[in-house]
Amino acid sequence: MHGPGIPPQQGPQPSTGGVVALRVLFALLPVLSCGFLAWGTMLRLAVVTRKSRDWGLLAASGVLTVFWIALINADKTPDTSGWQSDTGALGTILTGFAVCVYFLIADIRHHDVAAAARTAPWYPPRPAPYVPPQQQNTTPAAYAYPPTPQQQAPAPAPAAPATPPRIGQVRAELDELSELLRKQTPPRNPDPSQPRNEGEGTAR
Repeated sequence: MHGPGIPPQQGPQPSTGGVVALRVLFALLPVLSCGFLAWGTMLRLAVVTRKSRDWGLLAASGVLTVFWIALINADKTPDTSGWQSDTGALGTILTGFAVCVYFLIADIRHHDVAAAARTAPWYPPRPAPYVPPQQQNTTPAAYAYPPTPQQQAPAPAPAAPATPPRIGQVRAELDELSELLRKQTPPRNPDPSQPRNEGEGTAR
């Protein structure tokens, strides 16, 4: 069996004090610059989060900053008290304030999610479920029909066992010996008054 494995290694994490210091610095940058450096704060956020939405807001804040500056420069009054200067200054301040609020919310959320991912308990991967081997689909052989009477051939009769030659020779010798004994044995005389044949005695 295998062990639970080694938990994924986490890279070096920035200290909390450094994160807070950078957050405060970039949050005050748009306010202290009256909104003219709001694009710097958005650049910091886009680099940290690496989200396409933040990159898009960085481009939008840069365009707005250029537009407000161009509108202020369009005021031809000697003391820049025209509506162009007022609108440009108000737009710059509102842009900087909006960037400051958005930066704080997005940066805090990003670091909270990263911290939760680092402190989440690590569990070993679950083993793959056991899959039983596939059984072979064996199709039983089809049963054949019994043959018809025309197809049934008569079985050959078993051959008689051959007589060994030694037994035949012994039988022939026994027959020959019994014939010889029958010739040599005289017949019995049932009547004692009748004379016995002398030739039979000599024959014995």
